[in-house]
Amino acid sequence: MNISAKTEYACVAMLELASRYPDNVPIRIKDISDRHGIPNRFLVQILLQLKGAGLVVSIRGASGGYRLAHAPKDISLGQVMSIIDGHAAELHQNAENSTPLSAVLLSTWGSIIDQQQTQLYEITFADLLERAVGQSEAMYYI
Repeated sequence: MNISAKTEYACVAMLELASRYPDNVPIRIKDISDRHGIPNRFLVQILLQLKGAGLVVSIRGASGGYRLAHAPKDISLGQVMSIIDGHAAELHQNAENSTPLSAVLLSTWGSIIDQQQTQLYEITFADLLERAVGQSEAMYYI
């Protein structure tokens, strides 16, 4: 699985917005950028793309920023990844001749990609937040 920096930044930004969803307070781009080390200009483009897809909303004004358009339980990791980088790459046979051996490889790779996509669409940002809380709690035990 190859994850682009853009997709990683989008998912981190979505997790940050998801963590503040109950407050219903918009988060400034600069706050997300500073906290996670995401280039500000890049984050602006990402959030505009997510806004265009209807996953986030922007609020204007001095106390404005971005917030989720839907509950974290209603947004999947697969959704965000496909919005940012498109759907999974299509498999193409590179060899000139199709043989039973090459066909079984393509079929197997296709099945793996399908399983991967299914899992990505089953994982919500609420699930990821639960995992993050569990990790941060575990860090305090010595």
